[in-house]
Formats: sequence, structure tokens, C-alpha cells
Amino acid sequence: MTQRIDNRTRRREAPTRVHSFTAFGLAAEAEPLSPGLYVVATPIGNLKDISLRGLNVLAAADAVLAEDTRVTKTLLAHYGITTPLLAYHEHSSEAVRERMVQRVREGQALALVSDAGTPLVSDPGYKLVQAAIEEGLPVTPIPGPSAILTALVVSGLPTDRFFFEGFLPAKSAARRARLAEIGPIPGTLMLFEGPHRLPEMLADAAEVLGERQAVVARELTKMFETIRRGTLPELARQFAEEGPPKGEIVVLIGEASKEMHAAEADAALDGKLEAALKHHSIKDAAALVAAELDIPKRDVYARALALAKKDR
Repeated sequence: MTQRIDNRTRRREAPTRVHSFTAFGLAAEAEPLSPGLYVVATPIGNLKDISLRGLNVLAAADAVLAEDTRVTKTLLAHYGITTPLLAYHEHSSEAVRERMVQRVREGQALALVSDAGTPLVSDPGYKLVQAAIEEGLPVTPIPGPSAILTALVVSGLPTDRFFFEGFLPAKSAARRARLAEIGPIPGTLMLFEGPHRLPEMLADAAEVLGERQAVVARELTKMFETIRRGTLPELARQFAEEGPPKGEIVVLIGEASKEMHAAEADAALDGKLEAALKHHSIKDAAALVAAELDIPKRDVYARALALAKKDR
């Protein structure tokens, strides 16, 4: 889609504001920005992790749209940035979103940030980005910190394939059901979790996913950064004894081993055969399950015979 700006209204720089930032004790004048929406990654803990390009955009923008203006105010103040802050969060209405899009249409540059890390990951910024794209307005990514990738690279788990789930359901039954759904996904599973729910979540994960390798990464890039590694049952026991930790948490779960995959496949086959044998003959039950799972009928029939003998 062609990106466009309404040239009838040109961007006006506020004469009373200095577009600059201070880093390493030195003041720098920010380079002007073209109109558009800038998606800016900000530190997940350590304020030094902001990029120079990110500082330039935050200083030069007409406004910074923040999930929590109190959090972002601390970052801006640390670098001597005086750009106006506007709240944009999950409760912002469609009318607020339209006003932001209109400002970009009129030739302004707006910077979108989350409380920490890369915007749009488990926060509502995608609606604004989507609205800007639908209008054909420029959307520019300013890369930087991400809790997900930070945790992944220190986890020791495979990094070639991974799946980010975000937060699991709060209730145990729904959480277990979702873990069962994502468990077969090939690759490292990545989750966010609140500290108060971590012990219960790990217990559910151990019950559903078994002896998989896992990592609990807490307070990444901060003073009390902690990386805890072990199997799911081991971590579940540790946090059950210690109680909920403090801080921001990322949980990573390794892929099931080939042996675990085979055991899970055998368990699934047995479950379907046992259900089918309640209503059909061995031959018919085997045929039905073989067709459903796309498994050779001969192998399924042999397993059905074994189950039928065991139940006698």
C-alpha cells in the first residue's frame, strides 16, 4: 500500500521546545523526522539499553504515545527529553486512535512506546499501527530491547524455532488445556507470567508437558536479574517451596524429546482406540482410528488387539 501524508497541512515545529537529548553527559540536537508513526523499542529495565536512534526519535517527535506516561516520563527525564507525552493504552477508544491518525495525516511525527521493550508484543499498539497502515501512512520500526529475545539467547534452549504464547489463562483448567494445545508445537515455547501465578503455572506445565527442560528468567537487565534452569518438575518444586518471586518474568519451555513425542503419540492412539472399542469391533475400531490418524491399519489393528487382551 502506498504511504501518504496530506501535504495541505505541513508539520509545524513548536518554537518553545528544544529537540535534543543528553547521553554520556553530552547534549545532542535531534535530527528532524519525516511525518509518520514511529514504533520505538525502549529498555526493559536498564535505561542504558536505549539506542541512539531511539533517543533521536523520542526527542524529535511531536509527541510520544505511551502505555503508562509515568513510566515513560522517567525514561525521557533521564535523557533530558521534553517531548509531550500522551496516553495510549488498551482502554483507549477508537476516537483517541482516530485523533492520533489525524495528527499524522496533518504532517506530525508520533513515537509509539510501551512500558518496556518492543511495542505491540502483548500490548494494544497493533490497533494504532493497523489504522495507520490502512490510511497509507508511514510506519517506521525503531528496533531495540525485547524481553522475549533477551530471555531466549541466555536460556540455553534451542533458538532455531520458537513460539511466543504470551500470558496463559489465569484459571488452572483453562491453562492446562492451552498447554496441551501448544505442547506439540516444534520449538521452544515462550511465555509471560505474573510472579504471583508462577508456582501454579509451573505445576500445571509439569503435569501436562512432563520432564521438559525449562528456564525462568526474572528481572532481565536489572540489578536482581536471575536465570533459573531445570526441568519443569524441578522448577515447579523449587518455586512451590520458595513461593512467588518478585519482578517481571519470562518462562521458556524446551521442545519434547523424540522419546516423549513417541510416548505422547502412543498415549493418543491408545485413548482413541479405547474409546472406539466401546462401540465397535476390534477390526472396525482399528479401521476408524487408522483413518483418523493416518496411520497404517496393520499397526493400529495390532495395538487394538493388545488393548483388547489387556482389558479381558
